[in-house]
Amino acid sequence: MNLIQKERMPNIIMEKFVAFLRRYSTTQILLMGYLTVILLGTVLLCLPISIKEGEPNVLTAFFTATSATCVTGLIRADTFLHWTFFGQLVVICLIQIGGIGFMTFCILLFSIAGKKIGLLPRSLMQNAISAPQLGGIVRLSRFLFLGSLLLEGIGALLLSFYFIPKYGLGQGIWFSIFHSISAFCNAGFDLMGGQSGAFSSLTSEVGNWYLNLIIMSLIVIGGLGFFVWRDMLDARFHLRKTHLQTKLVLFVTFCLIFGGAFILFLLEVGGPIYSQMPLDEQILSSLFQSVTYRTAGFNTIPLNEMTDSSKFLGVVLMIIGGSAGSTAGGIKTTTFAVLVLSIVSIFRHRKQVEVFGRRFEDGITRSASCIFMLYLFLLIGSTMFISRFEGLPIIDVLFETASAVATVGVTTGITPSLHPISALILSCLMIFGRAGSLTFLLAFSSNKPPASSALPLEKVQIG
Repeated sequence: MNLIQKERMPNIIMEKFVAFLRRYSTTQILLMGYLTVILLGTVLLCLPISIKEGEPNVLTAFFTATSATCVTGLIRADTFLHWTFFGQLVVICLIQIGGIGFMTFCILLFSIAGKKIGLLPRSLMQNAISAPQLGGIVRLSRFLFLGSLLLEGIGALLLSFYFIPKYGLGQGIWFSIFHSISAFCNAGFDLMGGQSGAFSSLTSEVGNWYLNLIIMSLIVIGGLGFFVWRDMLDARFHLRKTHLQTKLVLFVTFCLIFGGAFILFLLEVGGPIYSQMPLDEQILSSLFQSVTYRTAGFNTIPLNEMTDSSKFLGVVLMIIGGSAGSTAGGIKTTTFAVLVLSIVSIFRHRKQVEVFGRRFEDGITRSASCIFMLYLFLLIGSTMFISRFEGLPIIDVLFETASAVATVGVTTGITPSLHPISALILSCLMIFGRAGSLTFLLAFSSNKPPASSALPLEKVQIG
């Protein structure tokens, strides 16, 4: 092999790789990308250097890698007590890749290397972050990456004022970085097991307003969506100048956070948890859980001791989730808004779905209904199977499956003891939730063009 052939070898390999990818749709490539990252993470977490004690467990490693990549937070082994520093580093890297999106990293690497970014990676990036258009996708990827690092850095700096005095310089810095990334990416992984016991999350900090407000702020900012950040900056934070999606996201997020906190407070007042807490901690706990229910897996109160009504409220908030193009899961706030506004338009006898002086595009209600029904079918089916198979109360299983499919990560504590079959079902739900329902559906759908002729029309009575 001469010198010219050696120099062209990387380009030849890249050309063959791109040719291989062109055989598949963008949705199929995205799904394969997530699976590849999960498998790589599984291998790394199976290494002896990743585990503090005992032998590697493939199921635990796979479940943790899936949960981290899908920014969920459900775990079968406590992150601090089970994994070494190397294992924790693998987990946080998977969270960062899953939160920002592996396609963002790929495009940045291409850009740094001076490679021309073709239509395929641009299209993949657009699908991965739900970008409104293909143009400017490279600039957007840089904005996402640098913006995420900046916000995570600010969060880590603020958290360091709490963690460093408590744990010392080295561990305090690591705890600050880990929890800032985990909160911003809406993952819910924590390292508090060494302080308050395995699977305790932030229960030992239930009355800490400083820590709670920082974690909540990072979760909310990460769950708003990349499009909302950019739109707010372009409009210089003048809400009237923003796009309809930004207005919807901000309005629905505000209503869900404070409305959810108020309802949760009413449901838990006089209950076994709130009866032992002062009023200010009850208010803070209600706000914190209202935020984390929709997007992240942290908790400051023992969720297994909550009333069944509160658990069901949690299921509803988890299914709604965060916003499109964000680090959060669920059907998304915009999907929820479209469904509610569709009901309003029927009551008002309007043919179009309208809000804030604008109307939605044709077909958006059908897409929103499709997304909601996919989540509902998966939630009901998996809940019934796991509840019957494990012999567990259906409300606890419903809470766990909703947490998985919405990539939230809150738990009543049943995940570590689940049978491997049930754990694999939850893993599949997490992958479905992170990839997105439409992405998952289109990945297995036929690429055949629709028939040019329409079938005969016949009316069907509904309602």
